[in-house]
Amino acid sequence: MPSVLQRITRAGLFAVAFTGSVAMAQTAICYNCPTEWADWGSQLRAIKAKTGITVPADNKNSGQALAQLVAEKASPVADVTYLGVTFAIQAQKDGVVAPYQPANWKDIPDGLKDPAGHWFSIHSGTLGFMVNVDALKGKPVPKSWADLLKPDYKGLVGYLDPASAFVGYVGAVAVNEARGGTLDNFGPAIDYFKALQANEPIVPKQTSYARLLSGEIGILLDYDFNAYRAKYKDKANVAFVIPTEGTVVVPYVMSLVAKAPHTAEGKKVLDFVLSDEGQAIWAKAYLRPVRAVAMSKDVEAQFLPATEYARAKTVNYDRMAAAQRAFSDRYLKEVR
Repeated sequence: MPSVLQRITRAGLFAVAFTGSVAMAQTAICYNCPTEWADWGSQLRAIKAKTGITVPADNKNSGQALAQLVAEKASPVADVTYLGVTFAIQAQKDGVVAPYQPANWKDIPDGLKDPAGHWFSIHSGTLGFMVNVDALKGKPVPKSWADLLKPDYKGLVGYLDPASAFVGYVGAVAVNEARGGTLDNFGPAIDYFKALQANEPIVPKQTSYARLLSGEIGILLDYDFNAYRAKYKDKANVAFVIPTEGTVVVPYVMSLVAKAPHTAEGKKVLDFVLSDEGQAIWAKAYLRPVRAVAMSKDVEAQFLPATEYARAKTVNYDRMAAAQRAFSDRYLKEVR
């Protein structure tokens, strides 16, 4: 029988060995990488398979991610972050992201990256109406921003909180532009959201893909890529609508966190999402990759016709970022 000293020694050696194995495990923390959004689930699995780096899923939105990065600025927890472009521009101003020019940097068009690499686009999407047709129970699929104000859709409309989530703010910009506003005048958007209150909208802060599929939300202001995924991959009776008055196209970006605890692993993650394989995963998930990675003809054929997308336009993202805080304050004061 081993002595007490032998048992203690063996236990200590086991603890050292276990600690060492944990330390050797490669992990990178990404803020705002939820599996149900933009098929991050497939991307995270591919990162693990190809690089050996585990990236845990994270269900924040852009606003929550930025707030936590700022709160942790002195001692960061995250290594990389995924944000709507306006939040990334603010993150750079707040000093919580670091410059890094990943592999294939040169393929990213000017205007879709910070010149020093504090943020760079990985893909884009077009905002519209993601509609659970079954949840409408025979009501017509809405075709316009004006339609959503009709009493027929009371209790059916949802949009993410525009004071917190990037997609929520994009929805505000889209309806504002469609109804005659500008990035200097959000009056039309504020009036629209006030009017929409009569229909008792559902306003969550986090990704609501599952709530749309379940029918809890019948009409969600969301992107084309989530709607196509629901229709063609999850086989749900979902339609995507580009409103007749128009909408906007926006990029989503990634950044290396300043003073990241696992900088080397974070850089490998950013390299992978811009690789041919990483970009192809976005393309298969109905996103528009930032690099010229071709979509398969089968996937491209599932998009709405180009004539529909002609109503979707870009905006000045720097000005959109500059206007965001004032809009959020106004929304919280006048609408919510």
